[in-house]
Amino acid sequence: MAMANNEAIDLTGRVVLITGANTGIGKATAADLAGRGAELILACRSEAKAQPVIDELRTASGNDAIDFLALDLGDLASVRRAAAEVLAVDRPLHVLVNNAGLAGQRGQTTDGFELAFGTNHLGHFLFTTLLLDRLRSSAGPEVPARVVNVASGSHFDAPGIDFDALQQSTPSVVGMREYSVSKLANVLFTQQLAQRVDPAEVAMFATDPGPVHTDVWRRIPGPIYAVFRRVMRLKPVEAGAAPSVFCVTEPGLEAQSGAYVDEHCRIVPPSPVATPALGLELWDRSEAWVRLDS
Repeated sequence: MAMANNEAIDLTGRVVLITGANTGIGKATAADLAGRGAELILACRSEAKAQPVIDELRTASGNDAIDFLALDLGDLASVRRAAAEVLAVDRPLHVLVNNAGLAGQRGQTTDGFELAFGTNHLGHFLFTTLLLDRLRSSAGPEVPARVVNVASGSHFDAPGIDFDALQQSTPSVVGMREYSVSKLANVLFTQQLAQRVDPAEVAMFATDPGPVHTDVWRRIPGPIYAVFRRVMRLKPVEAGAAPSVFCVTEPGLEAQSGAYVDEHCRIVPPSPVATPALGLELWDRSEAWVRLDS
C-alpha cells in the first residue's frame, strides 16, 4: 500500500511520549520528532543515562521541550507511578510510542513474569491502558491521538503463546524464542486495542523496525552476537526508526487503525497466528495480571 511523503509534517504543539528513548531506535525516533517541533517526554529507567541524550537532542534540534520520565517497564509499580506522574499534570498526550524492549536476556521481572514478555508486553499494556483516557481527551476533531507499538518481524517465528510459561524464568538459552512471543503479544495487543477504541479518538499501529544494530541485543554473549549481526545484516537505528516516525506522522493513517507496518513503511498482514481469539485471551489474562481494577 503506497503512502504519502511525510518528511515535511510539522508536529509543533503535539506531545509525544516515547519509552526507551535514550538509545537505539527510541533515540532516533525522538531525534526525528524533536526536529519537527514535537514536545517530547522520554520515559526511561535511568535519568543519569537519559539526561545527556536530552541535552544532545535539545542542542541538535533547537527544541527545548524535551522532558524525562522515570519508567521501568519490568516493574508494574514503576509503571503505575510513571502513569500517575503523567496524569497529575494538566497536559495533553497526543502520541504514545511504546518503543522500549529487550532481547537476548533471561530471567523474570519484579512481578515474576518471564523477562521479555513482562517488559516488552505487560509493562506497555499497563502503561497504555492507564494513559488511554488522557490520549482520548487529547484528540482533536481532525487529528486523533495515536499509539505506536514497536513489534518485530520475529513475531512470525512465534508458534503461539504458552500462557503457562509466562510466569516463570526464561527457559531458552538466549531468550530469542521468548522475545518472539513478546513481539507477537505486541501485535495482538495493537489489534485488540484497535477493536476497543474509536479510531477517531485514538488510532493504534504495530511496527517492524527490521533487523537493527541496537542496544536491545546488548546482553547476547559477544561471540553469538558477532555471528548474529553478520547473518542478520543489521541496519542503522535511523532506518529502524522510520516505521515509528511514519506511524506518528502519516496523515490519514487512522483509517488503518490496528495495522501492522513493516520495515519499509508498508501495511502488510501480520503472522496468521495473530488471531482475534488469541488476542482476546491475551487481553483477558494481561488485564488480570496487571490488576487494572486495583
